Amino acid sequence: QVELVETGGGLVQAGDSLRLSCAASGLPFSTLTMAWFRQAPNKGREFVAAIKRTRGRTYVDSVEGRFTISRDEPKNTVYLQINSLQPNDTAVYYCAATTGGMGSATFTYKYWGQGTQVTVSS
Repeated sequence: QVELVETGGGLVQAGDSLRLSCAASGLPFSTLTMAWFRQAPNKGREFVAAIKRTRGRTYVDSVEGRFTISRDEPKNTVYLQINSLQPNDTAVYYCAATTGGMGSATFTYKYWGQGTQVTVSS
């Protein structure tokens, strides 16, 4: 079975940095396109970033310049480095994976983690 486990969330102050991790198991990691989504209270799930098998990356406009997605093949892990955190970054962050092509819609991704909470105080 496929499992994605996110870690690294927590309560931080505005201006802090955080690195989220997502460890994948159950499928060869090298076959997967990986992505991060987030869901703020009372809002829909928002695409944040994705990274291809070839390391090509894309970001939503609102986070580009502050967020960096990367992957470590030997560790079967994808990361999201978040710099200069702002209160409106507060959300549950979800890791997602697909064996298909990269996209920004939730239905693009077949596999999902349980999420990790990021809370940013002013």
